[in-house]
Amino acid sequence: MPHLLTKSRYTAYRQCPKCLWMNVYEPEKAAEEAIPESRLKAGIEIGNLAKTYFGTYHEATVIREDGGLDMQAMVERTKQLMADPAVQTICEAAFMTEDYYCAVDLLHREGDGWAIYEVKSSTGNDAEEEKPKKPIKEVQVWDISFQRYVLTLCEVKVTGTYLMRLDTDYVLDGELDVKHLFYVYDAHNEIEEEMPKVAPLCAKAKQVLARATEPEDDLNAGCQKPHKCAFKPYCMEQHGVPSPSVFDLYRTQWKSALKHYYNGVVSYEQILDSDFFGPKNTSKLKDLHLTQIESTLQNEDRIDKAKIRDFLDTLRYPIYQLDFESVQPAIPVYQGTHPYQQIPTQYSLHIQPSPFGECEHKEFLADGKSANPMREVAEQLCKDIPMDGMVMVFNDTFEKGRIKEMAEAFPDLREHLLAIRNNVVDLLDPFQAGAYYRPSMNGRFSIKVVLPSLFPDDPNLDYHNLSGCVHNGGEAMELFPKLAEMEGEELAQMRNDLLRYCELDTWSMVVILRKLYELSE
Repeated sequence: MPHLLTKSRYTAYRQCPKCLWMNVYEPEKAAEEAIPESRLKAGIEIGNLAKTYFGTYHEATVIREDGGLDMQAMVERTKQLMADPAVQTICEAAFMTEDYYCAVDLLHREGDGWAIYEVKSSTGNDAEEEKPKKPIKEVQVWDISFQRYVLTLCEVKVTGTYLMRLDTDYVLDGELDVKHLFYVYDAHNEIEEEMPKVAPLCAKAKQVLARATEPEDDLNAGCQKPHKCAFKPYCMEQHGVPSPSVFDLYRTQWKSALKHYYNGVVSYEQILDSDFFGPKNTSKLKDLHLTQIESTLQNEDRIDKAKIRDFLDTLRYPIYQLDFESVQPAIPVYQGTHPYQQIPTQYSLHIQPSPFGECEHKEFLADGKSANPMREVAEQLCKDIPMDGMVMVFNDTFEKGRIKEMAEAFPDLREHLLAIRNNVVDLLDPFQAGAYYRPSMNGRFSIKVVLPSLFPDDPNLDYHNLSGCVHNGGEAMELFPKLAEMEGEELAQMRNDLLRYCELDTWSMVVILRKLYELSE
């Protein structure tokens, strides 16, 4: 049913008309980005828990033999359930007209009408409502407003419109409390303001669906918001955006890059020929952007020995090269934790006695069966790193954040953990400062970019060559929870895979630091 307007199609239209058309008629041109298993699993878990929020519920979902949704059967099932006065809550309540279809996450009876509850896997609470930032995202308003519009067309009295999210401040204490796990936001005001726009926008969306040819929309804000469009690479190629371009400049926002694009300043050559670096450009990244462009165009490394030495002069030995791996359960599974909290599960530590001295390696991996692996990690960390030890990480936001959280959670370890945190130095700093830049970095400085850029021909420093099943942080995050279900050789192999992956992270820092010493001579 290519002309049927659903809520996902409507929100795609609101993002960009071309996005809607491509999704329906040429979906094969979308960039393939694998959704992590953990995210898919979290969405299902959150949805299933939300169903129990009001107690007893009834499912309207009907699955065809081929595995797809039987929308017409769901509509009939919904009508039957709504007609039963004993039914209070319907999950995936479906509504259809000749032109529209939507399924409501939770439809809850309120007096002589029904309230819409849209369930999202994001977080929020009362405190967020008090902030200047809007407590509900624009795309969520689009979503809920469309549902209300379709229900109104189907002559359903809508008594309320709500957004259900995980409560940011909920802390697991004993059994999971679904009523307190979710925060329900009354979106009445936002939906009332939005409703006059819905009908005319739906009419325009249907016109797009009726087109025989692809819309000619240029690159726009919808390429990135409310989320990255899967057709962005296709459109950039279609509009002749070279690689690299103004969109690749380090930490340049899409909105800012678009302005230059609309003014015909796209390629690195065009940037140099424009007033991009003129007196009006007061950005702190001005010098780094110039370094990035000149290095790329001339295909030459840029080495600022003075900046490298300035960084190296801040170091004292021994240096403790540290890297954490973690899990981030959407639904808290460890006592004392909240939704989406990053829980450290393991670390690797390379202790460097001198710039080129032989390193001692230490590592720790929780057993996966404890009530909260954070405590195990914190205790062992305090044993392995002295209070006055200099600790090096790559991009200190993550490690410092986890150490601070552990210090807050365990008062008896607080002094030692905060001492470790206060002695952290970031190996990312010299690269962000433009001390060393190679064209292959392409304006990115994560360790997964810097390492192969500095050592492109060393197979021992290639994460893809790790023999086990863990090659990135996402895989480590997904596989750790499975340790609790494993035994014997399978468990031993998985633990080894996790440890070897994390070890490569800290060994990478050792060799990157040594490279900086070589470059500084």
